[in-house]
Amino acid sequence: MDGLPRELALRIALAARILPGISVPRLLEILHERLGSPLDDEKLKAITVTNLKTGLGSLDGEEDGEDIGIGLANIKLAVRYLWGDEAEDEDLPEIMPYKAGDMPESIRIAIGSNSGALINGHFGSCIRFLVYQLSRHACTLIDIRSTLEADSSDDRNLFRANLINDCHVVFVQSIGGPAAAKVIRADIYPIKVPDVTEAVEQLKEFQRVFDAPPPWFAKALGYSAEASARFSHMA
Repeated sequence: MDGLPRELALRIALAARILPGISVPRLLEILHERLGSPLDDEKLKAITVTNLKTGLGSLDGEEDGEDIGIGLANIKLAVRYLWGDEAEDEDLPEIMPYKAGDMPESIRIAIGSNSGALINGHFGSCIRFLVYQLSRHACTLIDIRSTLEADSSDDRNLFRANLINDCHVVFVQSIGGPAAAKVIRADIYPIKVPDVTEAVEQLKEFQRVFDAPPPWFAKALGYSAEASARFSHMA
């Protein structure tokens, strides 16, 4: 991004991060094509969701960004970043005080998110993980972890897996095979939720698993082998 002011380069880099499969050079190419050269603040603030979506769709000959696996929520957020609104996420949920032992028979769950309290992030590109402590009857947000430093890591997927290695489950919109392998090796169970979903609503639905947990879930809860076998038989 030679020649671009640092602030504009950062906006473009942030936008590229939440567009799966789109590199910074490719996004720059699309922006030059849709907005003209040279790029400046005024031009970036003129980009629309439709304009960016059409540019992304041109990658496969279709004027629809959905056809290359990029959800509309991600495209909308990328446009916000290009406008310079990346710091204005007023919908972030509140972290609540928590210490070990506060919630007996609970597990820890990470949510791949790009905005608010939504599951709307791909594992390899989401800008943060929301971390919840979940029991059968309670759900508490205990941390929000930025993935910004992952970009400077030699192995971004491993960095992200290590970032949430105290969690038992991670919910994301999507996750590739190599990344999933690293997550599973870290004893984290990945679950894909393709549609943008409210984190708390998904977790409430997931609480039903406590009634008859599969073996991996029972192990995470610290149940004995005998109890795990009993639950497995009940399921």
